[in-house]
Amino acid sequence: MPFYLFEAKYTSAAIKALVDNPQDREAPARKLIESVGGKMHHLFFCMGERDAVVLIEAPDDEAMAACALAVGASGAFSAGSTTKLMTMKEAMSAMKKANAAAKSYVPATG
Repeated sequence: MPFYLFEAKYTSAAIKALVDNPQDREAPARKLIESVGGKMHHLFFCMGERDAVVLIEAPDDEAMAACALAVGASGAFSAGSTTKLMTMKEAMSAMKKANAAAKSYVPATG
């Protein structure tokens, strides 16, 4: 199954709710991901531009999009993004294909 990195920024109301009533968000996230046939590997809270990052293995892009849409529709996040990840084996295959494809590419010239 493909891997994805989901990054999210909570709304100020959601952060207030977490401060007022500390709660473990891992179980609800895991349940959502498993509901589309995926697997949550890690959920991290973080300091920086995003408040949480989640490493997810999902059956396909459609399943991952369903998770992201469900989370977005919850109203708990003000921003989010999904990055599809590649294993090193997949990256090496892409590099080999790029090497072959590069021979047929003519770049723009000035």
